[in-house]
Amino acid sequence: IVAVGTDAEIDKLKSAATRVVDLKGRTVISGLIDNHAHYMRAAEYWNREVRLDGVTEHKKALQLIAAKVRQSKPGEWIMTLGGWSEEQFTDEKRGFTKAELDEIAPANPVVLQLIYFRIYTNTTALKALGVDEKAPDPARGKFEKNAQGLPTGVFNGAGAVAWTLTKLGEVAATQMQANASALMHNLNSVGLTAYQEMGGRGFGPQHIAPFAALAKAGQLTMRVFYNYWQDPSSPADVDRVIANIANVKPFQGDDWFDNTGYGETVYFPLHDNLMVPSSNPSPEGLQLWHRIAQAVANQGLHLNVHAQHSGSIKAFLTEIEAIHKVRPIKGLRWTFSHLDQVDADDIARMKRLDMYGQIHSRPSIQGVLMLKIHGDKAYDMPPLRLIQDSGIPWGLGSDATAVTPVNPFYTLGWAVTGKMIGGTQVLRQTISREQALIAHTRSNSYFLFEESNLGSLIPGKYADLVVLDRDYLTVPADEIKDIKPIMTMVAGKVVYGGVP
Repeated sequence: IVAVGTDAEIDKLKSAATRVVDLKGRTVISGLIDNHAHYMRAAEYWNREVRLDGVTEHKKALQLIAAKVRQSKPGEWIMTLGGWSEEQFTDEKRGFTKAELDEIAPANPVVLQLIYFRIYTNTTALKALGVDEKAPDPARGKFEKNAQGLPTGVFNGAGAVAWTLTKLGEVAATQMQANASALMHNLNSVGLTAYQEMGGRGFGPQHIAPFAALAKAGQLTMRVFYNYWQDPSSPADVDRVIANIANVKPFQGDDWFDNTGYGETVYFPLHDNLMVPSSNPSPEGLQLWHRIAQAVANQGLHLNVHAQHSGSIKAFLTEIEAIHKVRPIKGLRWTFSHLDQVDADDIARMKRLDMYGQIHSRPSIQGVLMLKIHGDKAYDMPPLRLIQDSGIPWGLGSDATAVTPVNPFYTLGWAVTGKMIGGTQVLRQTISREQALIAHTRSNSYFLFEESNLGSLIPGKYADLVVLDRDYLTVPADEIKDIKPIMTMVAGKVVYGGVP
């Protein structure tokens, strides 16, 4: 960006070689940044996915799945790997029966993942997965069966979800690279121009490789930053991870593709879950957690820590305070992700450590579930107003693609109105639309260590911007979720849409 100003001021910079683009009064905002997502992993099966993000009718969801079946060859997998909830449907708040999936997909295996705790399948998928009346339940999961002992097509529990995802087959490297490109174009279409990758289930070098290849070829259409992600689950794993941390060297890339640090999981058994009422990290687990976090500090790395429940937040803060006395962490931008149950005392402790907060829009589809589990206090999960007023550095993101939708305007709409997809009020502590937009742009640039380059439309920063179909600052608040980009630009080049 060379300059900003009035028409008259900018006209003075025009030469005979200047191309003038008339946006006809459209609103332009800085490119939206997602501070925490799992897109590299999502790219693996992106070509087989049917996304139900923002779909508010069960019948419409079935129509989308049926359309994907018609576009597919017999035997090809049809998947929806999260990003939706039964509670977002306004016609029928339910999942999917084997019978209705059989009707629309008689020759294609269908797997519909509900967040991280349920799978809906059809008969063809049951056969492909080898699940019959004799199949033993997977660890931490259950194959639901009817009165006759036959599988219903419903798999319950996180273990059943994880088991299913291991059975979907390997994807060729060329296909994964094509999927990565297609996924980025989809992200561009909703106004995203940069994001931070947080790894996840089964995550490994094979998921980074397609994006690295596109970066090397100069074919990225958004800026990709990632953390070194491990999921140690035993003392032996901890020893291995600590040895690996000694070799992590962030910031060896560029402002298109780079490693920014370590996280979000520190020690996997302490990776808490909002679908249970509380967390109480064990002393043994915290000792192992501390060893890894201390190694990260000793290496001078940025750390991102998954923490949702009050019990986790307070326990991790105690460990970080102890680590800080050995190796000060100020300046490393250590960050808590999620912070659904953070309180004022936690925030004060974080501020003394110069820690940041990443807040995510999971209530946009999980809000009703959270109310069932946590009662009235779920209306303050997360306490957006408290966080905003505290002055702590923080930003908005999605945590997509399994536990939330991708679209940042869903996140912005939720933060401003407190409503989930489908319209149910689930959040009490909302913020202004200006505060929400800053949190999804300028504030997020700090998590990428790119605040000098990204996040606002000022001279000297990169021309990452989005042209909107309506004015974010003046549309009715309930319409923020419906805003659509008509053009997205990264580094001064159009990556989605065109001049209106």
